[in-house]
Amino acid sequence: MEHNQETPSALERRIDIAVALADIEKEVDARLKRMARTVKMPGFRPGKVPMKIVAQTHGGQARGEAVGAAVEKAFGEKVREQGLRVAGYPKIEPKEAQGEGTLEFTAVFEVYPDVTIGDLATQKIERPTLTIGDAEVDKTLEVLRKQRTTFAPVDRAAAEGDRVVIDFTGRKDGEVFEGGQAQDFPFVIGAGAMLKDFETAVLGLKAGEGKAFDMTFPADYHAQHLAGQPVQFEITVKTVEEPVLPVVDADFAKSLGVADGDVAKLREEVKANLEREVKRRIQSRVKEQVMDALISVTPIEVPKALVQAESQQLADNARRDLEMRGLKTKDIPVDPSWFVEQAERRVKLGLIMAELVKVNELHAKPEQVRALVEEMAQSYEDPSELMRWYYAQPERLAQAEAVVIEDNVVAWVSTKADAADKEVAFDELMGNAA
Repeated sequence: MEHNQETPSALERRIDIAVALADIEKEVDARLKRMARTVKMPGFRPGKVPMKIVAQTHGGQARGEAVGAAVEKAFGEKVREQGLRVAGYPKIEPKEAQGEGTLEFTAVFEVYPDVTIGDLATQKIERPTLTIGDAEVDKTLEVLRKQRTTFAPVDRAAAEGDRVVIDFTGRKDGEVFEGGQAQDFPFVIGAGAMLKDFETAVLGLKAGEGKAFDMTFPADYHAQHLAGQPVQFEITVKTVEEPVLPVVDADFAKSLGVADGDVAKLREEVKANLEREVKRRIQSRVKEQVMDALISVTPIEVPKALVQAESQQLADNARRDLEMRGLKTKDIPVDPSWFVEQAERRVKLGLIMAELVKVNELHAKPEQVRALVEEMAQSYEDPSELMRWYYAQPERLAQAEAVVIEDNVVAWVSTKADAADKEVAFDELMGNAA
């Protein structure tokens, strides 16, 4: 067999393959003989079907398999000889002109690019720093209190933050519009569940009082038949309730999982949880900067086959996510082309990180993996249970190993780049969660 390589583009390769027909015929004959041992046909005992009939019924299958195996073998030999790293699967095309005594094909495929990491010293990386103290614990406890707000009836006018229960009727051009009527409807003033003009109309009313008012829906209102339209509302307030936040005491501590109700212990647990969350968010920010830096200094062309495969994987993930939310994906087409940009970035980072890990020996060490799993387990009531879960299957442990490898890459890049610490406010880091 003969091979001839051409290079039409940076990553695409073409290899011409010529397979001797005589070799093909030998392989076809061998495959038919193997088939004849087990082939079944009416009127014959298994293994006793004449070879002529076996060839007539299964010759096409045997020839297709023989040609495929020969081409695959020839292709594998050639790429190994030249040290080519094939990305994806080759496309095998029969040549128009066939040689005498041979079958000729062209294999079209892509190879992995050479990856050379650029000068990371040109890249700036900011490492956020934040120390958790009493103020941050107090702020978090306040958030937890608000999440457990109850409401108590009051005999006064409704104010911001109160919960009211109302009856209302809305009319457009004198007619009650769709969705414009309700009874015993509760909402918290200022929570944003109702339009601002509607909430303003309720302010100052006591239980048993009502009013009529005009209002115009916003031009971008989600109900198109009401968008930008003037309407008239009649409302009656039935109850006004003020918010009551729980006191940070033993009962509050118990409600948050502190069995003995020790408030000091609650504060310690809140602080520990905050420190873990702050560490995670800081790592995430630094990681994002590191990945951007690696892509910036390492421009590479990526194989289309890998991008297509990654795009398909992302589309499949999106489809599964929609199904978990109860949506029928057959009614919602998810096109892999939507994810091409994201897929290309992921493929680039995968190739760059693989090179960094190989060259700088940044592989995950067993003790690193165990330390990571132990850290994750600390937020569970029974940490040993999560430890057992991870170590029960190699696939689960591989997820932790991948995280450790990323952490190793981030740490290595941070030593090469222009990295500096920068203090960050609690609210800013936590996304104004408080």
